[in-house]
Amino acid sequence: MKISIPTYATKAIRLLEKHGFKAYAVGGCVRDSLLGKEPDDWDICTDCSPNDMKEVFKDYRTFDTGLKHGTLTVLIDNEPLEITTFRSEGEYENHRKPSQVEFVDNLSCDLERRDFTVNAMCCRDQDEIIDYYGGMKDLENRLLRCVGNPSLRFEEDALRILRALRFASVLDFNIHDDTKKAMYEKKQLLECISAERIATELKKLVCGKAVERVLLEYKDIFAVIIPEFKPCFGLEQNNPHHCYDVWTHIAKSVAYVRPQPLIRLAMLFHDIGKPKMATVDENGISHFKKHPAVSAQMTFDILTRLRFDNRSISYISKLITEHDNRIPADLKHVKRFIAKYDYQFMLDYLEIRRGDTYAQSQFKHAEKLAELDEIARLAIEVSEMETCLKISDLKINGNDLIYLGLNGKDIGNWLNRLLELVIDDVLINDKTELINYVKDNLK
Repeated sequence: MKISIPTYATKAIRLLEKHGFKAYAVGGCVRDSLLGKEPDDWDICTDCSPNDMKEVFKDYRTFDTGLKHGTLTVLIDNEPLEITTFRSEGEYENHRKPSQVEFVDNLSCDLERRDFTVNAMCCRDQDEIIDYYGGMKDLENRLLRCVGNPSLRFEEDALRILRALRFASVLDFNIHDDTKKAMYEKKQLLECISAERIATELKKLVCGKAVERVLLEYKDIFAVIIPEFKPCFGLEQNNPHHCYDVWTHIAKSVAYVRPQPLIRLAMLFHDIGKPKMATVDENGISHFKKHPAVSAQMTFDILTRLRFDNRSISYISKLITEHDNRIPADLKHVKRFIAKYDYQFMLDYLEIRRGDTYAQSQFKHAEKLAELDEIARLAIEVSEMETCLKISDLKINGNDLIYLGLNGKDIGNWLNRLLELVIDDVLINDKTELINYVKDNLK
């Protein structure tokens, strides 16, 4: 397959060559192009030193994003392009960063430090692909394999273990046996990786098309970064509604919702509290009462530990809190739910419940889905109506209540009460009717 290098990257390659240097597109952009995917960005490697690079690109805007490690970002045709000098790396500190970087003029030395064979290919034009480590063959076989000694690669940078799982999930690749063995042997090194980097990989990993397989096959590695998962492994759910153990149910449910990070993370954590709440009745039936609240709190704590942003933590935790809330399929309850959150949250809640249902047994399966369809229909109906769902939608406000002699907390309490009555269709959202109701009910 030919690679179509974008014009801005070709300009950089040709300009470096014009000044007597070698330059190649390298890494993920080559891999994705060979897979027929549009790369998110393009990276260039070269034997040009960082100082010489600044001279070569003096007519362009540049940013010293990683100059001490050989990387200069150049803006060409309004597109940022990272250009890095060929380099070899010394001993790694804390299984994450090299203690020193040495610039070299040998392409092979630069490529041999990379993580996986499919990321160690480069090209200078559409027909010339340089592949020293069998990356092309591994792409054809949909196989992820370390460059060189896998144990050494993971000792150098333990994040590569998670990157392997992310690529396996996103690309739907299998992992080479030697690489897999080293991942398990070195999995505890993940404890050295920063929370932020784990979070970044996790968000991408859960959105992969092979996420179910990866979660099931590599659960012991996930237990290193999130130990709270371990009690879920093999915990049977002896209940008519379930046919899988907790972890298998979780893995399947993740794959049943759309690949959006917040939705998939909510599914990943939605039942993490079940082991703490597991009970068995006199008939041998398992129950997990109040597990949504426990799962939500555990998720809040885990995502905080992993340095997720507050907005994401809050949204995911709320979805988990509500995931087993089986609101009745009637207009009143649907309006109340949308009023409590908003219309988009309602749609996400319904998707979470569908994913949960699909990963359960066939017991009352059709009835459950039919009820969710009816709730969705009602939610759409509410969205298309001029429905009063917030205090600001009321035809009465705080000033009106002050005029009636109310003050302080009583104003807020009355507005909330009036909103509930309007949502429940007890009152019409009409200013006169609302004022008269308040007058008639003032003590």
